[in-house]
Amino acid sequence: MESATIVRMLWDRMQDRDWTGVGKLLAADVVVEWPVSGECILGRDNYVRVNAEYPEGWSIDVLRVVSSGDEVVSEVEVPHATMGVHRVASFWTVRNDLIIGGREYWTELGADPSPAWRAPYVQRM
Repeated sequence: MESATIVRMLWDRMQDRDWTGVGKLLAADVVVEWPVSGECILGRDNYVRVNAEYPEGWSIDVLRVVSSGDEVVSEVEVPHATMGVHRVASFWTVRNDLIIGGREYWTELGADPSPAWRAPYVQRM
């Protein structure tokens, strides 16, 4: 199966809260890094539980998935009813139809305000 298809399946299964299905896409010893929060998730079970335990009220909108061989990049928007809108840029490695590693950069929209000195050069999105 194509690596990009596996990553799309990951996001689809998360949206469906199909935690068993999410686990089937991950290597048992998967390592996923979250540099923004300074965390590293070791192993399939921990990655599934971290996501399954996240407070309800969210959905997932896949904005894009781009791949080159075993390397896949995805950009996803995650609106939450009470926690605001988050974006995640994820860098995945897929081998033998399993995700073996990833690095996810999660941020809340507007969490990094634009400094005043840039105002003459930028437009607000």
